[in-house]
Amino acid sequence: MTREMTQLELLTELEPLVETNLNRHQSMAKEWHPHDYVPWDEGRNFAAMGGIDWDPEQSQLDPTAKAAMITNLLTEDNLPSYHREIATNFSLDGPWGTWVGTWTAEENRHAIVMRDYLVVTRGVDPVALERARMQHMITGYNPATNKDILHSVAYVTFQELATRVSHRNTGRACGDPIADKMLQRVAADENLHMVFYRNLCEGALELTPNKAVEAISNILEVFEMPGSTMPDFRRNAVLLAKGGIYDLRQHLDEVVQPVLRKWRIFERDDFTGEGERARDRIGAFVADLEAKATKFEESRARALERDRKRAEAVSV
Repeated sequence: MTREMTQLELLTELEPLVETNLNRHQSMAKEWHPHDYVPWDEGRNFAAMGGIDWDPEQSQLDPTAKAAMITNLLTEDNLPSYHREIATNFSLDGPWGTWVGTWTAEENRHAIVMRDYLVVTRGVDPVALERARMQHMITGYNPATNKDILHSVAYVTFQELATRVSHRNTGRACGDPIADKMLQRVAADENLHMVFYRNLCEGALELTPNKAVEAISNILEVFEMPGSTMPDFRRNAVLLAKGGIYDLRQHLDEVVQPVLRKWRIFERDDFTGEGERARDRIGAFVADLEAKATKFEESRARALERDRKRAEAVSV
């Protein structure tokens, strides 16, 4: 019977892989500055109006883009909670600690640039945004499942990729080339972070395949974005799904399936016992998600058709 590896043993065994991927990340990450992506001239134009209170008419964002920007920004805002989680589950020593600091610093830029953009362009109500930030950060982020290194690296692999998809689609939905370029830059960071964590999880699958695939199964079955505790999250999530920013089909086709293929979850021959049962659960989960995604797409298509017919009736 194979002895299970302790958390310390896993951290030690994975440290060379962390160092290799840290070096890879640092060689590929591009330096960028939030102020380069903010249209400061628009801010000066509003300042010339005498500092009047925000008015909804000032926003150029439609309801879907507005909900997406707020959701994405508030998600990035909870960085102190995320830092605590990875610092606790990883380590602050050696390459692990360097990665934790690097990731935290890079993620912080995302909130800076998005908030500056929204405030300068008056895209959303800054008072409401600040109140939501306060409420969200006080609530914090304390997942029940991500309490060891295996669950943590599995979760952040899927989460970083999901965040990349959401940011990229939000940029397109804003209808503003500046926002599109800004969020394309942010999405590029998220992709590099995903690759780092995906490679670590792949290494864990080699070291302890059964326990790693169990963690992957557990995470997929209860996966939620880290912003799920923010004010109005569920209402905004519905808007995002209807607007094609992030829905079940994208979660399956652009997040879950590509990662599972990269890890060769359904081709591996080193799972036994609980590991094989965990893989079976993943297969059942994917099949169920496929059915739910198809059902959602059909429902959305019917709703869009109803809206189209109502619009035609009004215009007649």
